[in-house]
Amino acid sequence: MIRTMTLTSPPPQSTEAFDILVRGLTGDPPPALFLDVDGTLLDIAMRPDEVIVPPGLRRALARIHDGLDGAVALVSGRPVDELDRLFAPLRLPAAGAHGAHWRTHSAGDTERLPDIALPAAIRADLTALQARHPGLILEDKQSSIAIHFRERPALARALATAVTGIVEAAGDNSVTVLPGKAVLEVKRSGFDKARAIRILMASEPFTGRRPVFIGDDVTDRVALDAVSAAGGIALSVERPIGRVAGVFASAADVRDAIESVAELMETPN
Repeated sequence: MIRTMTLTSPPPQSTEAFDILVRGLTGDPPPALFLDVDGTLLDIAMRPDEVIVPPGLRRALARIHDGLDGAVALVSGRPVDELDRLFAPLRLPAAGAHGAHWRTHSAGDTERLPDIALPAAIRADLTALQARHPGLILEDKQSSIAIHFRERPALARALATAVTGIVEAAGDNSVTVLPGKAVLEVKRSGFDKARAIRILMASEPFTGRRPVFIGDDVTDRVALDAVSAAGGIALSVERPIGRVAGVFASAADVRDAIESVAELMETPN
């Protein structure tokens, strides 16, 4: 059964983006909340394994999950099992690795796209590229490989050329390079965060709801635009991206907004 979420007046320090978020989480049809992780819920760290999940954020997400009858999902470039480790003991519906795998219920099994592993030659060449440049971080997600250059920003242009060259030399048109914040990710085409949200929206408890998505990077643009085009609410972080209705100044502001929404939420018994 879908419960109605009631919010009291937003706190005085609310930003325009917070006000838009509140409007997106009220009214009919009931909402479904989708949240990017790195750069949106969490501050980006120098290394992917150094991010910090504040305990208060876990509690707030758990409360909103309950208030929306489970219609809250993490939509991330990180694999679903890694999201589970980060947010433990909280376990939410999620789409990971840019939609390569997903889970529609917090207690459900993770489904995965078949046959999307990268060619062995590309994997070997990217590993060798990382080995030649100390400070680069290679993150192997099985369905994709991300090379982070936050510690070597001067390599950005040369690295983009090298990674693009590796992909083109492989001669596989199904492999693409996805640029992000100080990262280049090599993955198969045909799946992304927009597709992931569509899959979730086609399943309970999300079906029939109005999507609300917050993202921070160009990797989120396709999902932000898709949510907006579907009549949902799209919000970005730090700068406008695509067809967004509002912008949060920082990930810290998004966390404050999530915690405020959780505090304002009243779930009828």
